[in-house]
Amino acid sequence: MSTSTHQNRQIAEAILPLVGGPRNVTSVTHCMTRMRLGLVDRSLVEDEALKALPDVMGVVEDDTYQIVLGPGKVARVTPEFEALVAEATDASDAADTPSTDPAKDTAPDRSTGPKTAEELAAEGAALRAARKQRNATPVKLMLRRIANIFVPLIPALIGCGIVAGINGLLTNLGWAPGLVPALGAIASGFMSLIAVFVGFNTAKEFGGTPVLGGAVAGIIVYAGVADISAFGQKLAPGQGGVLGALFAALLAVQVEKWCRRWVPEAVDVLVTPTLTVLVAGLVTLYGLMFVCGEISTGIGHFANWLLQHGGAFAGFVLGGLFLPLVMLGLHQALIPIHTTLIEQDGFTILLPILAMAGAGQVGAAVAIFLRLRHNTSIRKTIRSALPAGFLGVGEPLIYGVSLPLGRPFITACVGGAFGG
Repeated sequence: MSTSTHQNRQIAEAILPLVGGPRNVTSVTHCMTRMRLGLVDRSLVEDEALKALPDVMGVVEDDTYQIVLGPGKVARVTPEFEALVAEATDASDAADTPSTDPAKDTAPDRSTGPKTAEELAAEGAALRAARKQRNATPVKLMLRRIANIFVPLIPALIGCGIVAGINGLLTNLGWAPGLVPALGAIASGFMSLIAVFVGFNTAKEFGGTPVLGGAVAGIIVYAGVADISAFGQKLAPGQGGVLGALFAALLAVQVEKWCRRWVPEAVDVLVTPTLTVLVAGLVTLYGLMFVCGEISTGIGHFANWLLQHGGAFAGFVLGGLFLPLVMLGLHQALIPIHTTLIEQDGFTILLPILAMAGAGQVGAAVAIFLRLRHNTSIRKTIRSALPAGFLGVGEPLIYGVSLPLGRPFITACVGGAFGG
């Protein structure tokens, strides 16, 4: 076992007992910065002890219990944590296997003793259901689903975006002309097919067959749509973009679910996919591509109008409010807008302004690092979270540094506002 693997294992081992042990964990996933846990009994979690761990930058409670570990680290610690839970569960199952000795199999009377695991699980499920009901507002549910569709695409957007930046630099400098076309293909390949990935993830999120969602969304980027007219205009490949893909896949899910209810099982494997692709495809070609294309164009025009006419005030508001949006998870609603602008113009005009919030956050963290020279704990957290902050991932600094200290979060927002 390598040193880094051993360290990640140790982090997982430190976290597991503080979240109630393996029996209290029902699910383990992660996003770019957080390990997300489904728990049986929330009351078993030791929040303060968990936050005190050197590698934990903060915790967030939503429909899952989220432990902020930071980019890179979370992707390495989560598999170790999953392995620990699985090992403990297997060992527990083996221990619970009935023996051949009747005396050992006689269960004690628990009528007046501690609650059984089943009772605790039932109580935990009731608490989770109540908490989920409180959090199940239409806005939160919508944002959560948007995040589930678009967040998995972010690594590819980052990778292809950086390659595109390198390619642009080489082009401007006139260097490596033979390599430029290859880098251009690498950078543009994903973006040219992003509608397919959006359709796939949308169908998966809403309970349909993912590949059917991708197939219907793929119609949008097919070059042959240029021969089709809708509303008196020729369609263009890519028209409607990610919004068209999103709604096309949603429609495909509804058609598929209708087919599953009414189509006989004997012909389901033939009829359901055919009707799903045919009906959703026709509606996409003769309706959604045009309508969503107009919406996408409108979004681009509005973003440009806002910055041209709103001036410094628009930048101040956008830059100042972005960190609170990130803190509440509401920034996920902006992902389709950014993606639409990138599809249209090759860049998103809003991102440089919103990035000023991250700059304000980094500035606040650097100031704390310089001022609190004797606070080794906070300085260590800043050292580990600052590189991610420079790269635009603000959650580790928010939950690990500025938000717990209070005033630095406000000054970070002020800095972001003036930067914007």
